[in-house]
Amino acid sequence: GHAIHLYNRDCTSQRRHQKLIEEGPAPGVEDAIRDQVCESAATLVRNAGYSGAATVEFLMDQSHQFYMLEVNTRVQVEHPVTELITGVDIVKESIRVAAGEPLSVSQDEVEIRGHAIECRVNAEDPDRGFMPQPGLIDTFSAPGGMGVRVDTHVRPGYRIPPNYDSMIGKLIVHGRDRDEAIRRMASAIQEFQIGPICTTLPLHSRLLAAKPFLSHDFDIHWVERFLEQ
Repeated sequence: GHAIHLYNRDCTSQRRHQKLIEEGPAPGVEDAIRDQVCESAATLVRNAGYSGAATVEFLMDQSHQFYMLEVNTRVQVEHPVTELITGVDIVKESIRVAAGEPLSVSQDEVEIRGHAIECRVNAEDPDRGFMPQPGLIDTFSAPGGMGVRVDTHVRPGYRIPPNYDSMIGKLIVHGRDRDEAIRRMASAIQEFQIGPICTTLPLHSRLLAAKPFLSHDFDIHWVERFLEQ
């Protein structure tokens, strides 16, 4: 079988149903509940007879009841979060399955280690209604160091076209626990230099420092309320 579950990710912050920050494992969710969510996803995929990378999305209420939203039969934007906390190369495994090979990892070999956070770097101006920022990038200097990963196609001299999605990169960090991951992300954002266009990086700094985020006391409408304030 090609169906194993890798993780339970928490899509922490979103605006107009567009995710801004993703993290895993989901804070405040007991391991037993997380396992139920993950096994539900794997069972669904097995019963559908599907082979390949897939993401099953759920919503969870305050009583930890969870409800399926949708299945995306592809690698999603936030897959680096899973890769960092499990050590599994999802793209490589997808290629193996497509070639008719078995997965190189079994369910009992999947272990969650530490905590990962991803910030979507969008070429948008959060202070002007998230207005897109097409144009030439003169400065692009990505952060580095232990536990810091940047996935991007951008370089100095790259021109952002107006025709496509405004995401120009993903900044992902991994730490021993959530507190370390948050500190590492805050530091990495300060090191990230992109100009002269505006990006969502300053907003990410504000979100990471907000008390509801630090105490993982938020819901899917929290960002909208945060921006109104």
